[in-house]
Amino acid sequence: MTTENVMPLVDNQTELDQFLEGVACARRSALLLDYDGTLAPFSTDRQRAFPYPEVVPLLQEIMASGRTRVVIVTGRSAPEAASLLGIDPVPEVWGAHGLQRLMPDGSCEMPRLAPNVSRALSDASGFLAQQGFQHLAELKPGGVAVHWRGLPESRAVEVRERVLRGWFPLAQNASMSVLEFDGGVEMRVADMDKGDAVRTVIGEMDRDSPIAYLGDDATDERAFHAVGSRGLSVLVRPEWRNTSARLWLKPPEELLKFLTRWRDACCRHEALGESRNPSE
Repeated sequence: MTTENVMPLVDNQTELDQFLEGVACARRSALLLDYDGTLAPFSTDRQRAFPYPEVVPLLQEIMASGRTRVVIVTGRSAPEAASLLGIDPVPEVWGAHGLQRLMPDGSCEMPRLAPNVSRALSDASGFLAQQGFQHLAELKPGGVAVHWRGLPESRAVEVRERVLRGWFPLAQNASMSVLEFDGGVEMRVADMDKGDAVRTVIGEMDRDSPIAYLGDDATDERAFHAVGSRGLSVLVRPEWRNTSARLWLKPPEELLKFLTRWRDACCRHEALGESRNPSE
């Protein structure tokens, strides 16, 4: 697999410089970030998937500048992601791939599930219990996921095949989606995805506000497409994969460098403001 369609950070310094200059000059910007695999390394114990060191203080400084709207967009439930992230005050979090919205004031928006969807999710969970896979399951708002990360390859293949075979009829009957991701598969409500969350945030920002989305997984591709030419889409992964993102960062070093430069751009905005409006 080649990287000829990607524009890595080291080869695209001019475009990145221009984007961050825009952040420095803008009154308001938006930084949207996936959680698992982007801000936090994957962990076989999902409840211990904590952010890379230095991520939290950098995001806190970015938020404290008052110039950047920080938004987490994740497949996890929003409260769970907020708890693992450990930022105080909590940023805006879109959970369950955009189905659930946790606001900084603590209010949470979640659509009511149709009866047939609730039944399908219950049946999907029951199927996992019958197969002895309940220890691999994650129940979330509007979905249920199975994780096989850390299993031997032969066992992971077996789990995947059995789950897909059992879930597809349930999903079809309830018009739900079966979505594969890195290390697992999820059956979920088809109404919302990360791209919808990104489009909502973009629609709430001024037309000239710089916007960036950082993600690692196939589920982030819809978010990358939603950003399009409106902002900057960034793939965050140790290894390259085919993507529609415009930049590629290797975590944690390049991710931290990017966040540091964003923070510095926010600080430069304050310095520019002071130079334009000197105190009497």
